Amino acid sequence: MSFDAQIITLFPELFPGPLGASVIGRGLEKELWSLTTTQLRDFGAGKHKNVDDTPAGGGPGMILRADVLAKAIDAVSGQNDPRPALLMSPRGKPLTQTRACQLAKGPGAIIICGRFEGVDQRIIEARQLEEISIGDYVLAGGEVAAMVLLEAVVRLIPGVLGSEESREDESFENDLLEYPQYTRPQEFEGQFIPGILTSGNHSKVKKWRRQQSINLTRRRRPDLLKRQS
Repeated sequence: MSFDAQIITLFPELFPGPLGASVIGRGLEKELWSLTTTQLRDFGAGKHKNVDDTPAGGGPGMILRADVLAKAIDAVSGQNDPRPALLMSPRGKPLTQTRACQLAKGPGAIIICGRFEGVDQRIIEARQLEEISIGDYVLAGGEVAAMVLLEAVVRLIPGVLGSEESREDESFENDLLEYPQYTRPQEFEGQFIPGILTSGNHSKVKKWRRQQSINLTRRRRPDLLKRQS
């Protein structure tokens, strides 16, 4: 069974966007994963199909209604749907490589793209939505965040990448940043490829790369090293 991604959004025309290109897009064409979008406004209230309303207690902006979101989620999830329901939210838990790997091994995900000032808290609790953030900043909506999440997940599905070995040493796979990479030409503006990489000694190359990863992680992301202690 392929990974089945269901997007609930006010802007379905944004998809697949970049997800339709390169290896991710080829995986979509090969049906290694699937993508379906649902227009949230189809479930809007009243003759004007309203999906939002003013915040209870006052304040700026608008809030996505719980009843509208519930109808949309229930319409696409079906009974006993094993897929987790994810809400892209700046207040959610940060997306990690570990979570991406977990999702890639599952049947798919129902992804709700937030808009405006947020969503009614009651729908989060009633449908047990898992809030996920892609960083400590705020976007206009959850669509781009959903694309980031899906790209991180889909590339881990067997057959999507050309070689399964190509991701073994990637950043975050072992709580380390990836080591520096080099290729031809041998010399570029006075800088040369480190000699050890062209030595042919695979054992020394592996050891060098490991140490470079540790050094780079220590300088840029020491928090990752603390996870290993």
